[in-house]
Amino acid sequence: MSDIKALYASKKKSIPDALKCIQSGDAVMVALGASEPIDLLNQVHTIAEHGVKGVDITNCLPMVDYPFIAKSDPDVITNSGWFYAWAQRNAAKAGGAHISHVPQRLHNAGIRRMYAMNQDKRRIVLFASCSPMDAHGYLSLSLSATYERNLIDGDAYVVVEVNKQMPRTFGDTPIHISDIDVLVETDRPVPQLPYVPFTDNDAKIANFVAERIEDGSTIQLGIGGIPNALANGLKNKKHLGIHTEMLTDNMVDLVMCGAVDNSQKTLCKHKTVGTFAMGTQKLYDFINNNPSVLLNAGTWVNDPAVIGQNYKMQSINTALEIDLFGQCASESIGPVQYSGSGGQADTAIGAQRSAGGHSFICLYSTASVKNKNGEREVISKISPMLKHGSVVTLSRNDVDYVVTEYGIVSLRGRNLKERAERLISIAHPDFRDELKFHVKNHPEIY
Repeated sequence: MSDIKALYASKKKSIPDALKCIQSGDAVMVALGASEPIDLLNQVHTIAEHGVKGVDITNCLPMVDYPFIAKSDPDVITNSGWFYAWAQRNAAKAGGAHISHVPQRLHNAGIRRMYAMNQDKRRIVLFASCSPMDAHGYLSLSLSATYERNLIDGDAYVVVEVNKQMPRTFGDTPIHISDIDVLVETDRPVPQLPYVPFTDNDAKIANFVAERIEDGSTIQLGIGGIPNALANGLKNKKHLGIHTEMLTDNMVDLVMCGAVDNSQKTLCKHKTVGTFAMGTQKLYDFINNNPSVLLNAGTWVNDPAVIGQNYKMQSINTALEIDLFGQCASESIGPVQYSGSGGQADTAIGAQRSAGGHSFICLYSTASVKNKNGEREVISKISPMLKHGSVVTLSRNDVDYVVTEYGIVSLRGRNLKERAERLISIAHPDFRDELKFHVKNHPEIY
């Protein structure tokens, strides 16, 4: 025990001293979302004072508008985002030359970025948060094992914030003090995502999906109004299981009400499985020291071949726009990056490999946007063609069910004409004639 404490003490530094470990040309990869080391990142821009240049910081779902994101000299720090949040969207909109997006699917994001950085012969540095060390010398990566474990196993230089308020979790999250190069100690609240109340339209969409989810199914949900409405609609189900990329508050509700007991899962029976967690303190308290919850590496959790092994796997995701071919734009508005691919393709494809499994893409039928004159107008989110330059997150080959507040249709195995007819049937009534007119005048396409 004394040797472990001495090893811990030998790695402990102040934040300014810890940042002196960053070298020119380093590739810093930051733990996902609520696991990011906030105090380190709030000061990382100060490396410029030591003449350090050419550092790239790759992150995913940043929770704070850090100085290095808001504004940075691209000769000193560039920011590569796997999944944009509001701070990166604002910085990119402001014309930030230091910021760019990294197209990745969640299950191989860390491995692919490591490959690119190794090609460039950069030293890879992991920035993460951990819960305090236990008597055996182990800390916990706490709220994410998405790609952090891959980086540690890939011999990254490891810098962590040890935060007393981070929950201790199980799965691929334990990290021994001997695997850490530098640590700093902090005591700050864990970033939270507030619960989003659901609307009437959310509930309508959720009801269409809930009717098709049978007892004993394994589910993957996200965060937001539609997933929260669906979770509410699943409370009367029995023996549900959870195998998801993101653990959220709504999943705690399903466990606590008895709808989820993980008793009929194929993989990790009796365990709730995810790869990262973000939500309110309710979620963090639930997963803290809870051996029934596993946070495992995204390379396993989100591998479509693994997901497909779950019996009756049900994947529920959202999209920003879908065209009449079934192509889903879920991460960009035209060519402008809004979020990221995340695990949508991973889970949608994996679920359809499952016996009794399905994938659901949910979206509102309309959106209110500004037109060229700066005036608000309502447009259909089911369109003849995606907006020019839109990123296709889920290809037409991989779409199963599509759901709006007007209904649910299956596109799996359907030809182009059938797809168009079915999608038009769940479009907003005000736009159906326009969509039908497009199909009628383009028979060579459908």
